[in-house]
Amino acid sequence: MSDSELNSAERPAVRYVTIDDNNTGQRIDNFLVTFLKGVPKGKIYNLLRKGEIRVNKKRTKPDYRLQNDDIVRIAPIVIAPESDKPVLSDRLKSEIESRIVYEDKGLIVVNKPSGLAVHGGSGLSFGLVEVIRQMRPQEKFIELVHRLDRDTSGLIMIAKKRAVLKELHTALREKEGVQKTYLALVYGSWPKRKLQVNAPLLKNELQSGERIVRVHTDGKESLTRFKLVRQFEGYSLVECEPVTGRTHQIRVHTLHAGYPIVGDDKYSPAESLKETKALGFKRLCLHATRLDIMLNGERMLFEAPLDKEWQTLMNEKLTGIFS
Repeated sequence: MSDSELNSAERPAVRYVTIDDNNTGQRIDNFLVTFLKGVPKGKIYNLLRKGEIRVNKKRTKPDYRLQNDDIVRIAPIVIAPESDKPVLSDRLKSEIESRIVYEDKGLIVVNKPSGLAVHGGSGLSFGLVEVIRQMRPQEKFIELVHRLDRDTSGLIMIAKKRAVLKELHTALREKEGVQKTYLALVYGSWPKRKLQVNAPLLKNELQSGERIVRVHTDGKESLTRFKLVRQFEGYSLVECEPVTGRTHQIRVHTLHAGYPIVGDDKYSPAESLKETKALGFKRLCLHATRLDIMLNGERMLFEAPLDKEWQTLMNEKLTGIFS
């Protein structure tokens, strides 16, 4: 929009926002990115530098942490129109609603389907968090607590209060109070005595923007615990508990151990992928099956079984050795 068009258009008014418990302790730049959806981050920093956005009538820096009852003054800003938001089908919303395994005033736990990203970006107009925001328009605060790869299914937490987000982030960072357990179907016969993989992981980004992770001495310390659950002829179902939380950690650690995950088109051999696709396995066979958390001093345990299609394929197409 040109300056003349902008001048002739109806400009939005100055807005005043009173900070409540949902945003207390949040950096103002992060608050504004969420509050002013559609406004580039660079423009937000520019508005802060110019004093167009103030807290309690005073200029403020991007790293200022908001306090309860702060009054944020936001100058008139042209924001992307509401119509720019993706239109989500009722069928998708209904499916996600049916996959909510727990919800209270501060937390939602969803059994995410494989193939749905957790958030929009990188060519995707929406992800799980955008779906939840449209399903719960009355909620002022909806944010991911952690992430799952697009093709990984299973339990994921979404906070409805900033205090819940902060508590769970602290628990994840300090590796206390949140235990995540996955199930993975891997190629090969996983040894019963193979109980862990302790190998540093280094994340690389290709020119295409694709992320590739590999074991490397320069990488970050990474530990995953494993337990053999069921043995098939040429395949194994293993339980995986990531002690650290690195990108693609389970996928790369199983590969490093010599047993890549079935359906992993990034880290599995092409010939193996072709073989399992012929059997009907057309997804990454990695599933977040259990979440054990402490929240507000209360222990909460959530479980999600494998999808029926995965279970059926495993039971009918693979030859079991023992259960």
